[in-house]
Amino acid sequence: MSRRSGILEFAVLGLLRESPMHGYELRKRLNTSLGVFRAFSYGSLYPCLKTLVSNGWLIEEPGSAPEDALAASLAGRRAKIVYRLTAEGKERFEELLAHSGPDAWEDEHFGVRFAFFGQTSRDVRMRVLEGRRSRLEERLEKMRASLARTRERLDDYTLELQRHGMESVEREVRWLNELIESERAGRDQRRSAPGSASEEVSAPPERRTSQESQDQTGSTGGLPRNRGSSRPDPSDDTAT
Repeated sequence: MSRRSGILEFAVLGLLRESPMHGYELRKRLNTSLGVFRAFSYGSLYPCLKTLVSNGWLIEEPGSAPEDALAASLAGRRAKIVYRLTAEGKERFEELLAHSGPDAWEDEHFGVRFAFFGQTSRDVRMRVLEGRRSRLEERLEKMRASLARTRERLDDYTLELQRHGMESVEREVRWLNELIESERAGRDQRRSAPGSASEEVSAPPERRTSQESQDQTGSTGGLPRNRGSSRPDPSDDTAT
């Protein structure tokens, strides 16, 4: 399975865990909620859905509205098929959700993984965040070394583009540092709380700018409150 199809499988299972959907609804959610799938086609989605059905992770059901089925019949069209997650599909999603290896740190994978952080355990969130930070710090070091070697040969516009790229990576590293510190603060608060229960899945993390204070933490996962977006589009999973 390719990386692209693997992250698509993860996203489809995650969205269908929220509620059953037909293909058009699912494609719309992928396009609007998960940025990596904005240039996404039915030609990629339906083979994935068929594979998930054949694996027993999804089942196909007719549309729930009788009038829709009647209208489709009169028009000579097929009624919309609704895809529903099976118990095995939920287990498969949980398995993928627990994965925190290098694939989860890559650019397009990380955005999708982050969109489902509200359903991810704290330990996995921490490993993914720290892995992503490590990956970006390596990238930043290479960018700085490359700029130092080629600075004299670059014109002003190319040099400015290089600086812009470095600043973007630096902003994301700062954003990740804030998230990691917030996760640690939330974990420490839970450990110190008298009679604290076993770890629960927190609500999806919000984002804030690097200028906002880091000592304002929320009650869900220790994440900072009232944050704006300090990183371009890490693929919020919100319905439209």
